[in-house]
Amino acid sequence: MPQAILRIGQLSSLTGRSVHTIRWYESQGLIPGVRRDRGGRRTYTHLHLNWLDLIDRLRRTGMSIAHIREYAALAKKGDSTLHRRRRLLAAHRSRVESKIAEWTAALKLLDHKIDFYGQWLATGVRPDISFPQIRNSEKVKRSSP
Repeated sequence: MPQAILRIGQLSSLTGRSVHTIRWYESQGLIPGVRRDRGGRRTYTHLHLNWLDLIDRLRRTGMSIAHIREYAALAKKGDSTLHRRRRLLAAHRSRVESKIAEWTAALKLLDHKIDFYGQWLATGVRPDISFPQIRNSEKVKRSSP
């Protein structure tokens, strides 16, 4: 059974992305498989909805447009690139896990400070300063002093 054809306005409504953004993604090679009808209008399917969701999640987790473009180019080449696509996503996943560990360590410190001020407000006495022990693997990396 053929997939339902969507126009760019429908895709925009379904994804919450502007028509301009969708066109930009296409011009950047980020959306594979966009076709045009006899009138020259772009046509999309529900596969493009999934693709836009993937782009959104990759961007939210810090993947660069260049890497998304590389991934899309590999996808266009077909099954011969499965290993390369898997490696690209695995490397990105590793970066995401590292960032989550950094943010988790920062969150622990924020929780400690919130508790510190809560105790101070509840008792009227400034508590002793003691920071939670943060393992070396949880320390937030600093790029500058």
